[in-house]
Amino acid sequence: MHLTTSLGDIRETAPVSLALGAFDGLHRGHMAVINAAVQGENPGVFTFSAGPKGAPAVLTPEDKLLLLEQAGAQRVYRVDFSTLRDMEARRFVEDVLFEKCRAARLCCGEDFRFGRGAAGDMELLSALCARAGVELIVVPPVREGGEKISSTRIRKALEEGDIPTANRLLGRPFGFSLPVIHGKHIGHTLGTPTINQALPVGFILPRFGVYAAWCFAKGQFYYGVANIGVKPTVGSDYVLCETWMPGFSGDLYGYPVRLFLLEFLRPERKFPSLDALKEEIKRNALKAEEITKAVPPPSFPTLQKSPAMLQ
Repeated sequence: MHLTTSLGDIRETAPVSLALGAFDGLHRGHMAVINAAVQGENPGVFTFSAGPKGAPAVLTPEDKLLLLEQAGAQRVYRVDFSTLRDMEARRFVEDVLFEKCRAARLCCGEDFRFGRGAAGDMELLSALCARAGVELIVVPPVREGGEKISSTRIRKALEEGDIPTANRLLGRPFGFSLPVIHGKHIGHTLGTPTINQALPVGFILPRFGVYAAWCFAKGQFYYGVANIGVKPTVGSDYVLCETWMPGFSGDLYGYPVRLFLLEFLRPERKFPSLDALKEEIKRNALKAEEITKAVPPPSFPTLQKSPAMLQ
């Protein structure tokens, strides 16, 4: 898959089938649009390095590319929204999509808007495509429980700790792959050695508390119990995901570990002592083990790629 991040570098010479959208969550609705584009020749995706509305990200930029490649995109144009913010709608379609991208087929959702002030709508896009002989496919929304699937619904579910709903709307378990950083090493003294991962700025913050999780580290799955928050018992200056994997032993500092959240177990709270915290962690781990026994380890594109990417 080829990635282009600058409008000036887009110079396609062959017709492209193009999916259009911010695709900020790559949920089931987004994937329906992308799958429509993949049915055409030379499939690609035109998207942005960050969502136009500045909402917190539901997946990392790296995971977004991996999922797009898995879906069949052969090229991704991921541009900074600021470079297009003031471009007239007609010019965006004719100069960027038609001329630069050589789009012969455009696929988008029915609420796709474009151009300065989001002035471009389906009526204008349809007219421009018809005049240029470009096929336009408007994909109807995917619904769950009678409501349209949206990144807003997913963010709300994550912020409320409703992981099963978020995972169902996404069509995959919510998670992330982040490097392991040094913490205060208190877990080692408690007999529950944990890994610490700092959630990046701009990333969604799930409800603070403890979760059952599948963890993928150094090529193998382990069940885990993860705490997301500021660790009120021992303190933290920033939001961390701290995870204990009872079946793992070894050094992971500096290595990426992928977490898949499965279920919210309890809110984050301060304990009267480290011994009380230790006993609670063990109780949570037993519950996490029970949950993961009923949910097989998920697949993800990185798991089919070179093991070096995950070591």
